[in-house]
Amino acid sequence: MIGETVGFIRGVRVAGPGRELLPTTEPVDLVIANGTIADIAPTGNLRPRGPVVEGEGGWLLPGLWDHHVHVLQWALVADRVPLGEVGSAREAAAVMASAPVSDGRRIGSGFRDGLWPDAPTLELLDTATGEVPTYLVNADVHSVWMNSAAFRREGFEPVASGIVREEDAFEISRRLNAVEPDVADRAVQRMARAAAARGIVGLVDLDMTWNDEPWQRRVARGFDTLRVSHGTYPQHLDRAIAEGLRTGDPVRGSAHDLVRVGPLKAITDGSLGTRTAACAHHYPGEVGNHGLLTIAPDELVDMMTRATAAGLECAIHAIGDVANAHALDAYALTGAVGTIEHAQLVAHADIPRFARLGVAASVQPEHALDDRDMTDAIWAEQSAQPYPLRALVDSGANVRFGSDAPVAALDPWAAMASAVFRTRDGREAWQPHQRVDIATAIAASTAGGSTASAEIAPGALADLVIADADPLTADEAALRAMPVRTTLLAGRVTHHA
Repeated sequence: MIGETVGFIRGVRVAGPGRELLPTTEPVDLVIANGTIADIAPTGNLRPRGPVVEGEGGWLLPGLWDHHVHVLQWALVADRVPLGEVGSAREAAAVMASAPVSDGRRIGSGFRDGLWPDAPTLELLDTATGEVPTYLVNADVHSVWMNSAAFRREGFEPVASGIVREEDAFEISRRLNAVEPDVADRAVQRMARAAAARGIVGLVDLDMTWNDEPWQRRVARGFDTLRVSHGTYPQHLDRAIAEGLRTGDPVRGSAHDLVRVGPLKAITDGSLGTRTAACAHHYPGEVGNHGLLTIAPDELVDMMTRATAAGLECAIHAIGDVANAHALDAYALTGAVGTIEHAQLVAHADIPRFARLGVAASVQPEHALDDRDMTDAIWAEQSAQPYPLRALVDSGANVRFGSDAPVAALDPWAAMASAVFRTRDGREAWQPHQRVDIATAIAASTAGGSTASAEIAPGALADLVIADADPLTADEAALRAMPVRTTLLAGRVTHHA
């Protein structure tokens, strides 16, 4: 059935947006034609046509989106040493000492050192790993811990901590991700199939590279598993403008419109884990450290003005409250259209500005739980709201969910569970006043976001997912483990269990 275009879905219960338009909560049938929903009626009232998907009483939702993914980096994580569970620098070094060597180096990813009892050092990693170039990529991707052999291989001057941060770390990641095109494309296709198996029909690819070229190549090679909107970074803005890239246009040379040009992505500050997010109050024990702005406010305004004039929307990374304030100011001054990515610490007075300015909040609910202990320790003295979610929704902001994979796994059900329950692993709910209801979480996980969600209705795109359990009544564990039966992209089956 994979790859088949269906004409009829029989016996499903609508659980996503659009259910309020139906006269019944009993199972319904859908007619699919030309990639859209042509009709909906109680089961047995429509004539089947074409190939049929049997819903068997499953729950139907609009196809799910992840609004922030580093596609190739996430695809390559499967071949890297996982470090998410290590609890100290010494343990991380020991794990890497026995890690397999590939292409003459060892690569691990996913460590979180914010609460480690010991500090990473060049000497510690050298002692453990010797002369094999070794790289440990932080979970937030804003720092990389390397040994001396890796520093030599990359032509970087070694530092006592062994840690490179921000732009230097991004450059190391770009080099680690620069695999052969055949290897990259196979990994991306494998990633796309796994995403479809979780109900994903589309994503925003914000890999830190010139994304237009690899996506042209993948489309030419037949990629058609997901809808993709790919970002452009400031270092390539001149090229994007010169080549006429405009947000929403299909990638050049494509025979279909599944892959499109996305936004300008600009990173304006660091991260919580590296203590570089730009904040109003200093970090504990570091009186002079308020984080850093990696793009000056006037430079950001100029960049967004140029992008907007060229037809590019914007996606502005802002984690600390100072960075969020400057990003909102830039939207107000430029009239740009787009998102703030992350919005992890936002001044209370700035929360209503998202809706007033029409700026979507592209957030990653899993990060709140990944970072809860660091937030309580490192941002305890901050006066802004950490990980606002309910506050943004209540203010009328359009909230869009994502993972920031590989920072968190590409799994929309995990994002929804974290947003609705604000807990996992049996711990008490964290900042429970920022929970949202499941209907909002589903809407935020669709293409348009919480205020403009995709819906199940005649005329709507037949990007659909059938789940085996009711997400509207699922508890936290059941929502995370939600079994997906079928995923359809414009009526074509991309996953079927």
